Amino acid sequence: MVPKASPPLITPVILSGGAGSRLWPLSTETRPKQFHALLGKSTMFGQTLQRVGRQEAIAFGDPIVICSLNHLASVREELQREHVPDATIILEPCPRNTAPALSVTALIQAERDPDSLLLVMPADHIIDYPDRLYQACLDACQAAEAGHIVTFGIPPTAPETGFGYIKTGDELAQRVFAVDAFKEKPDKQTAEGYLADGAYVWNAGIFLFKASSFVAEMAKHAPEILDAARATLSASQTEAGCVFLNETRFAQVPASSVDYAVMERTHQAAVVPVDMGWHDVGSFLTLWEMAEKDGEGNVVQGPVALFDSANCLVRTEAVAVSLIGVNDLVVIATEQGILVTHKDRAQDVRLAADAFKPKSPNA
Repeated sequence: MVPKASPPLITPVILSGGAGSRLWPLSTETRPKQFHALLGKSTMFGQTLQRVGRQEAIAFGDPIVICSLNHLASVREELQREHVPDATIILEPCPRNTAPALSVTALIQAERDPDSLLLVMPADHIIDYPDRLYQACLDACQAAEAGHIVTFGIPPTAPETGFGYIKTGDELAQRVFAVDAFKEKPDKQTAEGYLADGAYVWNAGIFLFKASSFVAEMAKHAPEILDAARATLSASQTEAGCVFLNETRFAQVPASSVDYAVMERTHQAAVVPVDMGWHDVGSFLTLWEMAEKDGEGNVVQGPVALFDSANCLVRTEAVAVSLIGVNDLVVIATEQGILVTHKDRAQDVRLAADAFKPKSPNA
């Protein structure tokens, strides 16, 4: 009897950047949304760690976390809570988007093991069916080992205008397709066309690739980013599992997304469609839609009293909040501020976040 082959070891790479400005005042620059328990008892960062912990279905190695230098304490707290002692933490002194961050990561991992597979995922996503993610990873492994940069696409359920789209091309292997094109966030009519076409999936920003393959593709398509990332690493310091990126060098790395720097240019892009109950909790409307509601369609947390009110999201950390005779409102009260908006304006909450953003000393 031929023994069953063991699944390849996959190193999780957790992207923990951004401020989640559409969830202000709950999410702030000092404590962004991934460090909050928005749905369930664990934070979204904690849920991500649980998702890539020790599993029978797939072999995950010790994670790599990429985060702001300002969030080191929060990341360490999450790692300790989830009993993850051996993570590598890459600390960005300033934001430069995902291509520089993953270039640094791939260079580090290529030194350790150039053939190792990296699973890149944001820390602020919800996945209802992780088993389907594991199967998608297994489906994608052979393509990734052959040099493809694999991304995971979500079959669309609505003509969503807030996500980018990927057009699937020829089938490369079972459940693995070539990428025909990346599409920016569309207008409503275009999104309806994508949905009717059936060949398009949402771009979830989740990737699987071999460390050496990513370095090679960066060298072909964005050498200025890769060279600057390499120069940053040579001037950086490592201490107690933390890589402190050199601030002067890292600030000189051209800022760019992985999609623009590599995925839209490479001939090695592949996509695995996977319906895994994926949610990008990017607004309070999404949070209301996903949360458990009372008989009137309200979602509440904290000391809240509602009277003749329906379809509201009310969340308060300490101060008592009462709503009387209103519908479809979002009310958020924290030490950082108070937000009141109609659910239809949930995408505009970033206006409030920008209005109360700490001013630069030189401004």
